[in-house]
Amino acid sequence: MSYESLQTIWFILIAVLWVGYFVLEGFDFGVGILLRTIGKTEAERRALVTTLGPLWDGNEVWLLVAGGATFAAFPEWYATLFSGFYLPLFLILFGLIIRGVAFEYRSKHGDAVWRQRWDWAILIGSFLPSLLWGVAFANLVRGTEVVQQANTGFLYTGGFWALLNPFALLGGLVTLSLFMTHGAIFVSLKTDGDIRYRARELAVKIGLVAAVLAVVFLLWAQVAYSNNSWTWATVLLAAVCWLGGIAMVRAGREGWSFTLSALTLALAVISLFGMLYPNLMPNIDRSLIGLTIHNGSSSETTLKIMTVVAVVMTPIVLLYQGWTYWIFRKRITAAQIPNPEAGILDGVH
Repeated sequence: MSYESLQTIWFILIAVLWVGYFVLEGFDFGVGILLRTIGKTEAERRALVTTLGPLWDGNEVWLLVAGGATFAAFPEWYATLFSGFYLPLFLILFGLIIRGVAFEYRSKHGDAVWRQRWDWAILIGSFLPSLLWGVAFANLVRGTEVVQQANTGFLYTGGFWALLNPFALLGGLVTLSLFMTHGAIFVSLKTDGDIRYRARELAVKIGLVAAVLAVVFLLWAQVAYSNNSWTWATVLLAAVCWLGGIAMVRAGREGWSFTLSALTLALAVISLFGMLYPNLMPNIDRSLIGLTIHNGSSSETTLKIMTVVAVVMTPIVLLYQGWTYWIFRKRITAAQIPNPEAGILDGVH
């Protein structure tokens, strides 16, 4: 296998990892944001958190692997991205940390104020990544102020505020609304009773807003920034899947709706990576040299070793995560939560 082929393969594999992350982590971000909107009582909110309990930390593995694969396969991309996008990535990390702590702590104590504060931590910790991932990926597709240094590789020179351009902010609203809809569909699939029907209604309402935002964003990206015409097909297919998912959830076919919603997110990520290829971080001035898979990758030997490891380990990870979802596949109702007002550690001294 040639060096150029390995570079392309690892670009595709990293795209696949982001597909997995957005599809799986996307719904639990959505549930976190809608926790107090869908859950009107403590029993309902405990039921919503229970739907995520066995899954949310496993979903974040996709982000860790995507980051590690980027560092190993395209170290120049990793270095330039994490130095240039330092503040938004720090805010994403902050959100993920407080969200994880909140999931573990909110039910330890039965005090209503205690739980309300951790609910807000879950909301904020889910909202920040949902918005900022869209901002980050939109800036990658649009192009940034990156310059090639003589001895130190590429350097981002645009600053934080340059990242908050109209195209990137629209991208943030797209991922936020898509994740909220995806989360509401997941709740309608995994619960029963009032929260199921409440989630179904929210999914339709937010989904229609997301459809408008996503169509504008993807068409803008395709016309203004795409390097490849074949991404028109994935953009149009994503739109069809999304509208089909909204129709299915409205009809009470939550399984089909969740499948179509997941396909939409997958096609959206594929579209963005397809628009980007073969660039990694193009210069906003396309006449200047940007970071590509060819000038930002590791050595051929490194990519070969990584390919062997990926071939062995990826099926194991997929089988384990698939098994987890199968084991915890049943619906949950608020009536199944024993003593919802009691904290786990209440009365323990």
